[in-house]
Amino acid sequence: MLARVHSSSLIGIDAHPVEVEIDVYPGLPAIAVVGLPDNAVKESSARVRSAITNSGYPFPSRRVTVNLAPAALKKEGAGFDLPIALGILSALRLLVPDKLPDYMFAGELALDGRVKPVRGALSMAITARDLKFKGLILPKANAPEAAVVEGIDVFGVDSLLDTTGFLSSRVSLTPEKPAPRNVRETELYGLDFREIKGQEFAKRAVEVAAAGGHNVLMIGPPGSGKTMISQRMPTILPEPVFEESLETTKIYSAAGLLGRNGSILSTRPFRSPHHTVSDAGLIGGGMIPRPGEVSLAHNGVLFLDELPEFRKNVLEVLRQPLEDGEVTISRAQIAITFPARFMLVAAMNPCPCGYREDPKHQCSCSATTVQKYWSKISGPLLDRIDIHIEVPSIEWRDLTNIADGETSAVIRTRVNQARDLQLKRFSKGGVFSNAQMKSALIKKHCALDSNSMSFLERAVEKLGLSARAYHRILKIARTIADLESSSEIKPGHVAEAIQYRSLDRRWRA
Repeated sequence: MLARVHSSSLIGIDAHPVEVEIDVYPGLPAIAVVGLPDNAVKESSARVRSAITNSGYPFPSRRVTVNLAPAALKKEGAGFDLPIALGILSALRLLVPDKLPDYMFAGELALDGRVKPVRGALSMAITARDLKFKGLILPKANAPEAAVVEGIDVFGVDSLLDTTGFLSSRVSLTPEKPAPRNVRETELYGLDFREIKGQEFAKRAVEVAAAGGHNVLMIGPPGSGKTMISQRMPTILPEPVFEESLETTKIYSAAGLLGRNGSILSTRPFRSPHHTVSDAGLIGGGMIPRPGEVSLAHNGVLFLDELPEFRKNVLEVLRQPLEDGEVTISRAQIAITFPARFMLVAAMNPCPCGYREDPKHQCSCSATTVQKYWSKISGPLLDRIDIHIEVPSIEWRDLTNIADGETSAVIRTRVNQARDLQLKRFSKGGVFSNAQMKSALIKKHCALDSNSMSFLERAVEKLGLSARAYHRILKIARTIADLESSSEIKPGHVAEAIQYRSLDRRWRA
């Protein structure tokens, strides 16, 4: 007796269709699972047997073969438990199979028949919609995140009995409705830019960075406020558009980080890995590759505090995602590409002791020590960071000033206005900010008049900037012009952009 049930397998952050074939035939009682299953899938036989019997159904005293097709696709996770159980019941004619072809199924079974959540529900819903299934049936805890996909009915179930009751028309299920997107408020983070005393130049620089999605490196002595400023970056970032939220949610869903009753993410992620992180932890990896920190920071902020303390080989793997907005991880049997379009915010001291050129402290580092410290950050990596700023120590009068600075809400208003201009400018092509412009877009939207071009040419020659740095100056100048709602890039915009590229040459000299 044969039965077929549709499911999917998560590879990277995408779900690929899998047909679960069940054959029940005479032989010694046993369950054989074939089709490149991992250990979690192989162990499903014990879970499925207990779930079926504890739900009140008889389990066949015959041989059961489960084939997960296509056989060449690696299958992992416990999400095949529910479709396997339904296939066995259908093969035994304990379940009317008429509705089975209309739906895609996923869910881990507990021994008592409860259905537990799985990873990648959002990706499964997208695949089910694209393949024209009538609906997707999966654990109730996963239903809110899957329901954001339009064009398909998503049904959440609590148990195997709920599922069989629905398929037999004994139980009525209501399609899950997508939860409304929460409007993010600064208070969600518990941080605000008004708490930062002084550092007006640094605050202006990070405002420009937030407005255009530019990478930032802050250099300064301990206690100057580098980490404090960085941690408040999410409070001034613009609200993500729906496409960005969907991309980010898809990654977190595949990584199993949405939690119970998770829905679409309405805030930009902020990831701050420790400097002991491995290259696999930062970039992603594993036998079946999983997203790393750069992908978890997609459409948000990746903050690397004490940048030179990270191992050099770890920092070097950032070069591809910083340039391409994605990272490809290759293994013997598979190559997976993860999105990794993030805003890099890094902080470091000017030297190992932290007090080089600080007027209030004496530096104890030799020139050789400083050079060795800086050599941990390669030129190509530094070239990919748009904005380099100096964050000096706080003056006493600034620290004791009772007047608060601008709030994050005020700064975010200006940032949102600049991003709105960029969204209109790049309405086609999947570009969301100035930092994502490639050569063709730079040539189109960053044209300079003769005065601005002459000024920039002299600066490039004097500072010895690379072609990549030249293009980044143009993008920063475009962002500064957007903050002023100017359609043209003026010499003042170029001058401000250039000063954000000069610090690396000063400290490395």
